[in-house]
Amino acid sequence: MTAVSGTRAVADKSSRRAGPRSRGSRDLPRRLQPLGALLLVAVVIGLPLWMVIATAAKTKGEALNPSFSAPTSWHLLANLRQAFTQGEVLRGLFGSILVVVPTVVAVLVLGAAASWVLARRGGRATAVMYGFAISGILLPPAVITVVLLLRQLGIAGSPIGMVAVYTGMYLSTVIFFMVGFIRTLPLELEEAARVDGASPFTVFTRIILPLLRPVIATATILVCLYTWNDVFYAFFVLGGSNTSTLPLNLFKVASSGIYLNNWNLIFAYVILMTLPLLIVFILAQRRIIAGITSGAIK
Repeated sequence: MTAVSGTRAVADKSSRRAGPRSRGSRDLPRRLQPLGALLLVAVVIGLPLWMVIATAAKTKGEALNPSFSAPTSWHLLANLRQAFTQGEVLRGLFGSILVVVPTVVAVLVLGAAASWVLARRGGRATAVMYGFAISGILLPPAVITVVLLLRQLGIAGSPIGMVAVYTGMYLSTVIFFMVGFIRTLPLELEEAARVDGASPFTVFTRIILPLLRPVIATATILVCLYTWNDVFYAFFVLGGSNTSTLPLNLFKVASSGIYLNNWNLIFAYVILMTLPLLIVFILAQRRIIAGITSGAIK
């Protein structure tokens, strides 16, 4: 009996000695996770960003073959100034704002209103309408048919036609996210408002829209990124017209003799094209983060 108790005591002492070491070895992967995340961000985002800045700061001869090497002498400001004047950045910026802002407003307002109806009403007809509404996520738009339809309506080559195309493209994605979120909201809030005499418009504007802030913040980011950087659909809808967005303007000047093989000016234009959206996100990051985190706390 004494021998057994002595063996247990020795085992307890050895386990207590080995305990902190084993816990430290188990905690090592957790401590390395932030470092791994930072390295991944540095590789995925940092390297392309450095390549853009370094190439934009080089001379035309150095930038013929874009690489990660630093320029022998920095000409970033001079290249930005030249790209700004020759690339007609102000014209493209005005066109992008004229297209992006109405698109975001239209997608959010129409998407929120349609999502509220689809989320609260039941029945097969509503299910069919919901399936039809989100079908745009899987079915790509037929570009030629869209352009022909815009010509028949007389809005081809105009910002209104571009807003209509973008709204139809991204409305399905917004409805998909908002319907799922609205279904998690308690129905008692709306019923209490109706008992107090609130109209459907009041319920939607005073109750539903404030609760949709997380989804609205996420949808705003996605729609802004998609529409701001799009050049494919803008080329077919706005090509040949007086209105030009920043990406479409970059495509035009890069294809002309002004920017031919001038990779330093092309990358400088990319920096100028990114700055407005970056500034907006920096100024609005608190509201965006607050909207997203409020959905996580709900």
